[in-house]
Amino acid sequence: MGFCFGVKRALTLVERAAAQHQELRTLGAVVHNRQVVARLESLGVRPARSLDEVASGAVAVPSHGAPPEVFAEVESRGLQLVDATCPMVKAAQKQARQLADDGFQVAVFGDPGHSEVKGVVAWARGRAVVVSDDADLARLAPSRKLAVLSQTTQSLAAFQRLVTRIIEQKLATSSQIVVHNTICNATSERQLAALELARQVDAMVVIGGRDSANTRHLAELCGGVGVPTRQVEGEDELEAEWLADCRKVGVTAGASTPDWIIEKVLERIRSLAH
Repeated sequence: MGFCFGVKRALTLVERAAAQHQELRTLGAVVHNRQVVARLESLGVRPARSLDEVASGAVAVPSHGAPPEVFAEVESRGLQLVDATCPMVKAAQKQARQLADDGFQVAVFGDPGHSEVKGVVAWARGRAVVVSDDADLARLAPSRKLAVLSQTTQSLAAFQRLVTRIIEQKLATSSQIVVHNTICNATSERQLAALELARQVDAMVVIGGRDSANTRHLAELCGGVGVPTRQVEGEDELEAEWLADCRKVGVTAGASTPDWIIEKVLERIRSLAH
């Protein structure tokens, strides 16, 4: 639990750039954790809603990536680029572009409002459709060549279910269906570990930002096995009555949750146990 490789890499790049540049803005939050964003702001790194808010200096693309137009605009404005895109997200972007160039309609499984998904769709140059459930399959136009990708932080089981439905519905109209599992290995491993733990305890506490997709999926998976599950951003959100009748409490955390927050939550749980 806690920081994954992509998040660690992004924060290292941004912190290093902050020491090198007088002005450094990030396009949105570098990672989906408000405490981490607040710590970066204390170093002089502030989020920007768009490039229109960045007059000069350097700008960082967050770990969840950005559309290709953003990179072109950064260059045209003469800004210095810090590309903190997670390598797994970058791989999904390249996959989407290559498949689109090869004539595939691309179905991207994920949250249509998430910045990572928006970026992957943009890299497919207008040939991608976001699908989050069975109802979205109707949005896929008849296509001889169909490819399926996933947001890197989605549930593997949910992705597999959707792929099965796509094959059932589209096999008659598509002579070629290609599936690329672009879910990050760290995400899959965390989900499996959380599920194993959830089956052994009386309650689960999942630590992570409200905007963190992978944290939300961890909470959904744990709750799905029937164990009472609470998602918290920090120790101040823990309530004693949640754990009053518990003998065993399981704890896990999303990929953008720093160790110091995890430790504070653990300390709070231990204090409630006495």
